Amino acid sequence: MDEQLHEAVREVVRSIPAGRVATYGDVADLARAPSPRLVGQVLNGDGHDLPWHRVLRANGTCAPHIAEEQLQRLREEGVVDREGKVDLRKYRWEDAVKEPEEEPPGLW
Repeated sequence: MDEQLHEAVREVVRSIPAGRVATYGDVADLARAPSPRLVGQVLNGDGHDLPWHRVLRANGTCAPHIAEEQLQRLREEGVVDREGKVDLRKYRWEDAVKEPEEEPPGLW
């Protein structure tokens, strides 16, 4: 992986504010990474000094192997989960939410 992309992923994760979350896909989009899996690879290999716990799966859940610690850290920041799932409509980082694309005018 190219160093510039690696650092872009780290910078996006570093920017997620306390009390907010983003999905792996959100981070990939903002960092212009080709895949959410790449975000996971960066966090797994070089994310110990980042707020890695603020990055969730697309359905608002944690990866099973880190779920307990991740949810505890999120709760400490005021993020409430419901049976292990975070409500992305409520806690998703505003910078990660895509603006709906304007639809071209229709025939009717």
